[in-house]
Amino acid sequence: MFTLADGKTVTALRHWGGDPPDDAVDSDTTKLSRLQAGDQFAYTFDLGDEWTHLCTVDPEKIDPLDVLGMTPAQPLAYWGWGDLPDQYGRRWHGDDGEAAAPRRPSRPLADLPAILPWWGPQRRR
Repeated sequence: MFTLADGKTVTALRHWGGDPPDDAVDSDTTKLSRLQAGDQFAYTFDLGDEWTHLCTVDPEKIDPLDVLGMTPAQPLAYWGWGDLPDQYGRRWHGDDGEAAAPRRPSRPLADLPAILPWWGPQRRR
């Protein structure tokens, strides 16, 4: 499931067992041309576990043969890191395998854009 910066949800409606999110757009019929370079959106993988990723449309075009060694049939992530797990065993961005881990931030999601309700600075009630 994708959540765009304007709050619009894009998902495969045919896979929803119950009611999909209000005003959801069917990913089987929508085009990605609405996204511009630099736009950010959230990608939620495994709706039960809520694994979420912040994605950014790269402002520069790449040659997929140079970067990926192939030409993909659909949009594809080609750079990133994380602990889901990271394919190289990195524990944080810039981990060289030897340095001590940085201190965990007191508000770990505060630096993310407020695309999802639990991202970004939390507002006081």
